[in-house]
Amino acid sequence: MKIISVICILLLTIAYSSAHGFYGCGGVSCPWGSISLTKFGICGCVEIFKCHEVSLTTRIIGNWEHDGCSFTQYDVTITNNMDANIKNIFIGTDETLKLRAYDSLWNAKRCSADELSLPDYQPSINAHASYTFGFILRGNVPANLAILSVVY
Repeated sequence: MKIISVICILLLTIAYSSAHGFYGCGGVSCPWGSISLTKFGICGCVEIFKCHEVSLTTRIIGNWEHDGCSFTQYDVTITNNMDANIKNIFIGTDETLKLRAYDSLWNAKRCSADELSLPDYQPSINAHASYTFGFILRGNVPANLAILSVVY
């Protein structure tokens, strides 16, 4: 009976960490304010302000009102500053990503309510290149975006 209990707890732990965007290396998640960075098979946590390998910039394209509601369009550029291709990247967000409609996000894939990634047709970002995605939000409050994990 104890073995079954231990197995159940282990399975629940795995399921919970998989469902909640578990980022880190070797089973250890990175602390808040850090990025899980994997370069050439070596994984570690790097504080966001010390991470110069990749950057995320947001730019307002325009804003307008329609039927008493305001909308703002944004472009977000991911810049790869390394001599290697980005193979995977995950960007975290929160309730501030208030899309105008389901199709108001382009050139990115919404993995969950609080996570974005590269779309299937753009599986990587070349060395020293940039990739831009965009969205339209309800209102004029920008979405909170932060890089969670990068794999080179």
